[in-house]
Parts: sequence; structure tokens; C-alpha cells
Amino acid sequence: MKFLKVFLVLLSFSFSSCSELQQALGSVLENEALTNGEISSGLKEALEIGIGKGSDQLSAVDGFFKSQYKILLPPEARKITDKLQKVPGFAQVENVLLEKINRGAEDAAKKAKPIFVDAIKQMSFEDALNILMGADNAATGYLNDKTNTQLYNAFNPVIIESLDKFNARKYWSDVVDKYNKIPFVEKADPSLDNYVTNQALKGLFSMVEKEEENIRKNVSARTSTLLKKVFAKQDNK
Repeated sequence: MKFLKVFLVLLSFSFSSCSELQQALGSVLENEALTNGEISSGLKEALEIGIGKGSDQLSAVDGFFKSQYKILLPPEARKITDKLQKVPGFAQVENVLLEKINRGAEDAAKKAKPIFVDAIKQMSFEDALNILMGADNAATGYLNDKTNTQLYNAFNPVIIESLDKFNARKYWSDVVDKYNKIPFVEKADPSLDNYVTNQALKGLFSMVEKEEENIRKNVSARTSTLLKKVFAKQDNK
């Protein structure tokens, strides 16, 4: 440690400008050997940052409802709401339903973070190294491939609970029951939670991917010494 301090002091006198010094110090850090533990910890830290920001943003009021991740009705549902707009009491059926399902997703997003974090902790060093040197969305893709089924099984009950909190499933069931009584229409499925769960997870993964790409490409987003050191390696791949 004493040698490193002396080296850095001597280095500071060897360059005429701050930018030259920064480049030299950057070179020293980039060439410093990374341990397996640092690579693994750095990737996990980056993912936890992305997950934290994604969960926090999406779980806020209007995090889904008034964002690019807004959950829209599936095409078959739009057919139903279009037909019911002229039925008394159902004029605003689509707007009401959209708000309810997005409020449910926002509510569920509050409980999603620990599920993702637990999956990150299971990542091996080999996985971490491949991800570090992979594509800009390699970590997000890994989590999606490895944990999607597990996440769905854990997340779906939360979505059901959240939808029921906002009375969305009951509202949709009433809408479908009304629609199914219309003569000669193809009967619709009153289930809503499967669709909302998949869309909510899609939104969460999109947010994680956005943050992963930011940390990979934006040096200022690497908010810790470990992140700077680890991602310097992928900068030079």
C-alpha cells in the first residue's frame, strides 16, 4: 500500500496536465488484475443497482400507468371493451380497466426486488465473467433465461393479490360475463392475472436492461470503486 501511494505521488509529477494524469491512472486501474471475487461481486452490484432503480420507478404511482411500460389490454380484450362502450355502465370500461391493471402492477413491483436479488446471488463466477464480456444486455438476458419460470411462479400470486386489491379481476370478470351474454359472440376468458403478470415482468426486465446498458456505457454511472474497476475490463474487450 505504501509503495502504491509513493508511486501515485511520483506519477502526479510526471504529467503536465490533469487529463494526462487521469488517463495514466485509468490505465493503471484497467491493467490491475481482477480477482474472481471482484468480477462476480461487481456484476452482482451492477444488477442490484438496476433492479433497485427499476423496482423503485415502476412501483411508484404511475410507474406503469403513465410510463413507456404501461400495460395495455390484449387485442382480444379490446374487442370486448369496444363492444361494451355503448352498454350503460360500461362507457369507460377500457380506461377503468387500464388504470386498475397498471395500479396492480405498480403495487406488485414493490415486492419484486428481493426475488430478483436472490436470483443474482446464485450466479457463478463463470456466469459473471461471460456476462461481463458479453453483449450490453447479457446480464438481463441471463436472468430472464435462468429465472423467468421461478419469477413467474413467485410473482403471479403477488399480481393476483394486487389486482384484487384494486378490484381489477372482479371488474374484468363482470365485463366478460356481460360480453359473453351478447348473442353470437365468441366466448371470452375472464382470466386476467396471467397476462398482467407477464407484462409486469416484461416491464421490470426492460428497466433492468436499461440500467445495465447505462452502467456498461456511461462511466459516471459506475458509482463505486468496484464497479469502475470491473467494468474497465469490459471497456477494453
